[in-house]
Amino acid sequence: MSGNAFVSAEVEIQVPFHDLDPLEVVWHGHHVKYFEIARGALLDRIDFNFPQMKDSGFAWPVIELFVRYARPLRFGQIIRVRADLVECECRFKVAYLVNDARTGERLVTGHTVQVAVDAATGELCLRSPEVLLRKLGMESV
Repeated sequence: MSGNAFVSAEVEIQVPFHDLDPLEVVWHGHHVKYFEIARGALLDRIDFNFPQMKDSGFAWPVIELFVRYARPLRFGQIIRVRADLVECECRFKVAYLVNDARTGERLVTGHTVQVAVDAATGELCLRSPEVLLRKLGMESV
């Protein structure tokens, strides 16, 4: 994934007991939380996490979420969650890869898509805001 990424970040998480379902595997909805932790680390790398987004005058709602579950996650397992920014023209697409930190086995993949919305008007931006492009070290596209 990282070969085509504008920026990447990786976090390790130990699966907590409170994330398990009655079958003693991570409940499917918690995977999104793990994605969010990695996406936060990615946004920190470009100094454009949620406080900076808010200060820029843009909201960035998630409009698409996809998760593919390959293997269950279990209590105490150490997972590595990688977030790669793979698109930033007109939308902000982050691809995710969750591996077992010990074996490297692929467990979960997915992506999110966010769009820029002018916070004052509520209007969808048809281009990536200049502030994002500057954070990525890119000229206007």
